[in-house]
Amino acid sequence: MIDNFNERGGFALMYRLRALRRFRPILFAGVSSLPLVLAGCASFSPDAGLSIAQTVTREEIGKDVVKTTSDADAALAQMRVESQLKKPLTPDSAVQIALLKNRGLQAAFNDLGVSEAAYVEATLPPRPIFVLSRLSGGLELEIERQILIGLFELATLPARAAIAEQRFRAAQFRTAEAVLRLAAETRRQYYQAIAVNQQVAFLEQALATAEATSQLAQQLGESGALNKLEQAREHAFYVELGAQLARARIDQKVARERLTRQLGLWGRDIDFRLPNALPPLPASLASAKDIERQALERRVDLQALRTDLNAVAGQYGLTNATRFISDIELAGLSKYDRKTFINVDDGKTEVTRDKLNRRGLEIAFQIPIYDFGATGVRNAEETYMAAANRVAERAVNIRSEAREAYSRYRGHYDLARLYQSRVVPLRQTIQDESLLQYSGMLVDVSQLIIDARARILSNVDAINARRDFWIASTDLKAALVGGGSGGSEIGGGTSLAAAGGDSSGGH
Repeated sequence: MIDNFNERGGFALMYRLRALRRFRPILFAGVSSLPLVLAGCASFSPDAGLSIAQTVTREEIGKDVVKTTSDADAALAQMRVESQLKKPLTPDSAVQIALLKNRGLQAAFNDLGVSEAAYVEATLPPRPIFVLSRLSGGLELEIERQILIGLFELATLPARAAIAEQRFRAAQFRTAEAVLRLAAETRRQYYQAIAVNQQVAFLEQALATAEATSQLAQQLGESGALNKLEQAREHAFYVELGAQLARARIDQKVARERLTRQLGLWGRDIDFRLPNALPPLPASLASAKDIERQALERRVDLQALRTDLNAVAGQYGLTNATRFISDIELAGLSKYDRKTFINVDDGKTEVTRDKLNRRGLEIAFQIPIYDFGATGVRNAEETYMAAANRVAERAVNIRSEAREAYSRYRGHYDLARLYQSRVVPLRQTIQDESLLQYSGMLVDVSQLIIDARARILSNVDAINARRDFWIASTDLKAALVGGGSGGSEIGGGTSLAAAGGDSSGGH
């Protein structure tokens, strides 16, 4: 059967086209350009499509990304992580660990690999389909052979490949955005964890001082030098401060676990060390000059939408050019028929066969007589305009996000400097003077507690202000290059505002 098939070389040509007047030139062009099409097929990139993500990551945050595809890659990444964990984490080392170990990012790299496979497949010529059928019954035998090749797909291959390339490029920019988003969120969680650690350390010092004062108040009460009301106030302040420390320790554990998840660490690696305090404020601020222009030029999410728009534009061009004839099939058929006759004459049996080879041409096409392709064209137009409007919307939002991010960046810097240079020193001075007056019996313990509570609140607020500045700095970077902006104030700071309200008289 196969030998017979190869000898006779039956064929069928499947040709799909929506513009009947272009049928003949595209048909011949598709056949004649087959060698060139085969030579222009895309292949898988050696870096798994990560070239854009690697370039953006290296230029914007000074880090590198690696796709883990084997045990050797995983072992090398683990070695790099362990070297970073030997010393307290910095914002940069935390980001690098997350880029190496976060499994969600690796899943994004796998999704990019799927997009690359779809792109490579779109650049390949249509697969030939071999059809062989055999029908027999009684003394009859019918064999039909076909080779089906999608000439319409072959003729439109360059255009479809260009569209697929644009979509793959958009996927590359989105992968770069995923890298930047992970880096930004890691920095935010890093600063959160450091701030809570610093709050806990400060509250522990304050609690130790309050404990000593409470014990002194108890001794003075036993000697009759301090009445019960003042003793109760001193003890209440100590107990309430202990409750605030317990709450801060809960926040400390939560913040550390959130950072651990961002880093993608588990097992013994979760015992990483963090600095005792947030980084100091920078001596100078980034400039707001041309901040909108920088964001429009550098944002990877906007570049992804632009490439999406190019892909939709290419698809719209194909739809608009092939609107009247929606489908044409041209098939060449080769059929072999054999009939067997048995004649019995004078006791002799004579077998004769009637063989017939038939070849023909079959053409079938669809005409959209109800709308003449209007629905397809309208669908393409609306899809294109939707993509164009999304690009315009994102451009407008990016400008606003850049301005907002810089406003918060500048505002939190001024606020942090105010606490650092004015509020905290003044509160320290007030408490020192209050303690001297209390020692000289000039003020009672109530005023001393009020001043102590106000100083604690000011120091906690100063820590939160510095934390918010560094988070705002991260958000500004994300607003300029991509990766998502925080867009809201970070809460969760420890506060004594509700502690002992009546007994302290406020602050």
